[in-house]
Amino acid sequence: MMVKTRFLNIDILSIRKQDLLKQLEIGVVYTPNVDHLVRLQKDSEFYEAYQQADWVICDSVILQRLSKLQRNPIAESIPGSTLFRDFCDYHREDEDCGIFILGGKEGVAKLAQKNINYRIGRNIVVGAHSPSFQFVKDGQESLELVRMINESGATVLMVCATSPKQEVWISKYRNQMRTVKLFFALGATVDFEAGKIKRSPIWVQKLGMEWFWRFCMEPRRLFCRYFVDDMKIFLYYPKQLLGLYHNPFKG
Repeated sequence: MMVKTRFLNIDILSIRKQDLLKQLEIGVVYTPNVDHLVRLQKDSEFYEAYQQADWVICDSVILQRLSKLQRNPIAESIPGSTLFRDFCDYHREDEDCGIFILGGKEGVAKLAQKNINYRIGRNIVVGAHSPSFQFVKDGQESLELVRMINESGATVLMVCATSPKQEVWISKYRNQMRTVKLFFALGATVDFEAGKIKRSPIWVQKLGMEWFWRFCMEPRRLFCRYFVDDMKIFLYYPKQLLGLYHNPFKG
């Protein structure tokens, strides 16, 4: 039985990474962080996309630590980028595992494909494409992307765009991708794998400060997210602990 921890209006799985890798074969994987939790209080489309997720995995040391205030704390924070890299390693010898990467600026997905396949030692990434910035709203482009993914024969799809774009797109088109069994929504992972953005050192990640590392690299883009929007978690979460929280999308 899967142990889950309630965080505002979603349930987050309490699971260790090694146990997750053994079980992760079919379904939709979302990796909530503080930004997701705040957005889930105001974006109904994002919330509905989350209702389709089969694996909701904690991507935030901050959330993992806050969960210790609850009866069933989250066992481990599993950053999405770390999960994907370890997933590829875990399936190194699995010829039935073929990944399609969708996301990144022009050429980035292809570069990530090249780097991953070189590291794994086989063509585990069978296809890669960088869509337009507005692909989520472009029905014609989305159908073309579905065609490309189907023709690749991929069994795993990693969509790397900003939230909620990636989650909304997966929820809308997942049933049209015939061979794909497992869907990841993993944001900047494509940039990490392509070597375009450097991840923080392990010690920074363990301190729960990877978000600050990212901010230092892109301060103009991330200031409002981290220092304005995400601070709302400290308004919402105490309400849950006090039994005063109300899901805005439930009557």
